Amino acid sequence: MAIIVNLDVMLAKRKLKSKDLAERIGITTANISILRSGKAKAIRFSTLEAICKALDCQPADILEYSESDIND
Repeated sequence: MAIIVNLDVMLAKRKLKSKDLAERIGITTANISILRSGKAKAIRFSTLEAICKALDCQPADILEYSESDIND
């Protein structure tokens, strides 16, 4: 089982750079990078809410569940 992070897709759709998103929501570009790479072990609801607000999207636009593990 895997949670897939589609933050890159939403950033591209909104024509926004990670640096700009990080500034808008008040987190570091390093944390955005961790989220984009899918290496994050957790995300705070407040951070998810801020991302959704900044990108005008729903959590499901960013996070996706897959039955198969990418690392299988």
